[in-house]
Amino acid sequence: MNETRAKNLLKAELKRRGVTYAGLAEKLAGIGISENERNLNNKISRGGFTAAFLLQCLTAIGTNDIRIG
Repeated sequence: MNETRAKNLLKAELKRRGVTYAGLAEKLAGIGISENERNLNNKISRGGFTAAFLLQCLTAIGTNDIRIG
């Protein structure tokens, strides 16, 4: 259940900001994290990623505040 919530939270933030997986890969590269579009798609679809990965993605897309609830 928490994996699903994390996945949905990240997907919602990406959609809200109009960022595709390809765009996310570019933004992550900008902060020194190497991921390709396919890996991101697989990782996010499964929802099995670390809190550190979630924070890296949110940082890369410029999210400063999130609502969990």
